[in-house]
Amino acid sequence: MKRTFTTIALLTSSFLIPSALAHRKPAPQPKVQLALLLDTSNSMDGLIEQTKTQLWKVVNTFIESKKDGQVPFVEVALYEYGNQGLKPGQNFIRQVQPFTRDLDQVSAALFALKTNGGDEYCGAVIERAIQDLKWDASGQVYKAIFIAGNEPFTQGSISPNTACKEAIGRGVVVNTIHCGSNDVGLLGGWGQGAQLAEGTYMVINQDAVVVHVSAPQDKEILRLNKCLNETYIPFGAVGEEKKISQIAQDSNAKSKASAGADVQRALTKASANYWNATWDLADRSLEKDFDWSKVSEAQLPEAMRELDLEERKKYVASKIAERQEIQAEIKKLNNARVAYVDEKRKESSTETAQTLDKVVTQTVREQATKKGYLFGKN
Repeated sequence: MKRTFTTIALLTSSFLIPSALAHRKPAPQPKVQLALLLDTSNSMDGLIEQTKTQLWKVVNTFIESKKDGQVPFVEVALYEYGNQGLKPGQNFIRQVQPFTRDLDQVSAALFALKTNGGDEYCGAVIERAIQDLKWDASGQVYKAIFIAGNEPFTQGSISPNTACKEAIGRGVVVNTIHCGSNDVGLLGGWGQGAQLAEGTYMVINQDAVVVHVSAPQDKEILRLNKCLNETYIPFGAVGEEKKISQIAQDSNAKSKASAGADVQRALTKASANYWNATWDLADRSLEKDFDWSKVSEAQLPEAMRELDLEERKKYVASKIAERQEIQAEIKKLNNARVAYVDEKRKESSTETAQTLDKVVTQTVREQATKKGYLFGKN
């Protein structure tokens, strides 16, 4: 009898399990939220320069990462503080960019930043970032602030320690980056701020030149990057404007080629983190809520307006297939590039200065790993 009941139980469960699974919603794609708070006072030109060149490298930390078996996407927000050109009534703080996946927009904002002497209030800008930004409520999402500057952390009427406690209370880690010596940073309270918000205290030389190791694969990666641009289909009110911006940010990255920005941007564009569904019809068509009936002829580029619906679908599908093929080739080239660069670095015994890219990429790996994100070699 015991065996009979066991058999019945197993048969019953075999019918129940598929039913339960059928009603289970697919897990949402995991995300990462990074807020960059940059001191743009007179002495911070080097910091802004490093951020311009290394934004792509920081984002690329998550190219080979996974959480719960899925590749996460990255949202970036940007604030500037300590700039005399900003409003004193707002503590010399400006939200440059709220959280967005539009990395071209973030890049454009970075290249537009200008430094100007002012008062640097770390507590105020952390508080603003915590209260203004749309932080994900899930405790499973890696959420982090990176605040960089060189004046004492404790300046201003708003306590940075209180702001840091508020941040970690919402599950947001605060990492502090002092642009100067370790001892001065500690005396100025930068270490304590990070400690209170379960973050990392870092020290960088903001004026150091970021070292880029050129590899034989770089030239082909950059050629394929241009080919990638041809697979984007601008549509809607901002399509053409965003397409122009895409080329402009390629040009900005190329202007920082000595720091490897052009190659790193190309690698970002070959990944899932380069998402442009707001203006690219190929990306938009892959969204779950996409409806062809809601795309009017006027929204389409000239090359698609004379096509019927089936022809439009085929046109977009061909661009998606072409893009995926190019991206796969870039990733393959990058595997060889990484191996080459690793070998070259092993051969060189020269110690280089701590720069923004080094400290941030190392920190996000360590902190995101604790949240269950797994990382590949890149």
